[in-house]
Amino acid sequence: MPRVRAGEGASRWLVAALAEEERPPEPYVVRAFAPTPLADGPERPIVVDQTNRSVIVGERVVVKWFLEPALNARAPELLGHLSDVGFRHTAEPYAAVFWRGRLIALVTAYLPGAQDGWDWCVDAVMAGEPAAGFASALGELAADLHAALATPSSTEPSPVSTADGRGWHRRAERAVAEAGARTTGEDGQWLEFRSAELVAGIRALTGAGRTPVLRIHGDLHVGQILKWRDGYAVIDFDGNPTLDGSGEEPQPAARDVAQLLTSLEHVGQIAIRRREADPAVMAEWVRGARKNLLAAYMSRLAGLGHGELFEPHLLRPFEIEQECRELIYAARFLPRWTYAPMGVLRRWFG
Repeated sequence: MPRVRAGEGASRWLVAALAEEERPPEPYVVRAFAPTPLADGPERPIVVDQTNRSVIVGERVVVKWFLEPALNARAPELLGHLSDVGFRHTAEPYAAVFWRGRLIALVTAYLPGAQDGWDWCVDAVMAGEPAAGFASALGELAADLHAALATPSSTEPSPVSTADGRGWHRRAERAVAEAGARTTGEDGQWLEFRSAELVAGIRALTGAGRTPVLRIHGDLHVGQILKWRDGYAVIDFDGNPTLDGSGEEPQPAARDVAQLLTSLEHVGQIAIRRREADPAVMAEWVRGARKNLLAAYMSRLAGLGHGELFEPHLLRPFEIEQECRELIYAARFLPRWTYAPMGVLRRWFG
């Protein structure tokens, strides 16, 4: 399996081979979604914190290389479904490349002028942009995504089913325990002191009755939403990196919404940490942004005829689990990120 870096030519070669519809040598297999355009031009990397490596070719195509080849990868299936139902608020998928049954590369359109959400969102906050603006747009985008995921297609003929919360509660309990075990120092001591409150906060999942579930995005945060020339686009359907490929069964829409809301909290923490923003001002901004995003999401989802997908009472348990998963992610991949979820948890629990 290739290990690539921008400038080595592998990404440009792959795009050219796909554009010319060359048959890949064994053991490679290509799943095509749409014709890949020929992209003459240099390669350059996408430089953001990520667990994979993405390369832009000729300012037209992005090749995302998976550093850990994924078996039973979810992204091609979800992108195929979204393409079938006409969801256009994402980078158009061109092809998925498999090596011995494992996903090694995903090839999509490049979105001109695209900015990573952790950049454009923090910039907007620091510029004083009202929360009602882009927060509402993000809520509507999430609703459009969930409505599309709930629409039958040849890939997902019956996309919506029901489940109860017992499995979700066990998963959340494991996240709380692992976050406590992996977090050290003063933060670890704080988590140990507050562990009973965290466990109590997720207990509502045990009382969740039969709830609509579907294949959600699975890792929906502002960093997965690009702001580009023509608006906003949601990307990266690989799922939560802390789950190691497990837990990909259908989930409540509220799980995506919870993660999107907590990412607004992280925007506030980033602004405080990196831009010296006033904590009190950021706390007020977060409250307004959350309120506007949630109101826009619920209104849009209901207007699209899928209001029954969302169960608001699941939000806080899923939010607590997600902050614990952020701590797990920090311990495993990005230790300097610990400050963001810890800042949120300390604000919630004192």
